[in-house]
Amino acid sequence: MEIWINPACSKCRSALTLLDEEGASYTVRRYLEDVPSEDEIRAVLGRLGLEPWEITRTGEAHAKELGVGEWARDAGSRERWISALAAHPKLIQRPIITAEDGTAVVARTDEAVRDALGRS
Repeated sequence: MEIWINPACSKCRSALTLLDEEGASYTVRRYLEDVPSEDEIRAVLGRLGLEPWEITRTGEAHAKELGVGEWARDAGSRERWISALAAHPKLIQRPIITAEDGTAVVARTDEAVRDALGRS
């Protein structure tokens, strides 16, 4: 399992603590430094079963500068959103855990982390 984190994020730190407490085996990806490609974002979206706008931190200052809140949320705009996430990884919701069963979760709660653990 892999977890995409921003070390400055309290939700990410909480998820790591819970994974450690449960003795989970995982790899940390600091996605602000090791930026996911557009293909990797597409793959994670597929694993999550979500659209890019559903994992975009639209409240971030940079999101407001880009105007993403006004972008269409439809199939025709999907690639625009994915490109923005790859170009501005701070906009990606965190933490994201990719489970060994091929799924993924946005692990912002202890319940979501436990859900990911149950999928491994």
